[in-house]
Amino acid sequence: MALHTAERPSVAAWQSPEVYAYTLGWSPSVPEGTEFAKIAERALRETVAAVRDQLDHPDEVTIRVHEGHPVQVLMDAARTAQLLVLGSHGHGTFTGVLLGSVSQHCVQHAPCPVVVIPQPRPA
Repeated sequence: MALHTAERPSVAAWQSPEVYAYTLGWSPSVPEGTEFAKIAERALRETVAAVRDQLDHPDEVTIRVHEGHPVQVLMDAARTAQLLVLGSHGHGTFTGVLLGSVSQHCVQHAPCPVVVIPQPRPA
């Protein structure tokens, strides 16, 4: 992923969920991949819009949505990055942990400095 020096990509990753057993003739309804991509892009655009007024150069932020495991997508983006900024944890099984598995992997393996931003505490 070649980036213009002034470009500041905001990246989201998505994967189709794995569907395991089908029992008693029931099969789950799984949206097409394009639906997951649209949901991820909409969430990313809303997130960027929520903080756009706090950015020094909001016009330099680009939106990038990629299919794949978040670790791989972020590691690919980090190859040409000067800094990787992540949230402290996502939506994994252990919601009480301080650092999620994706953030942990990025902190340990990214080729650039990594900043992990904790979630705001409720008032």
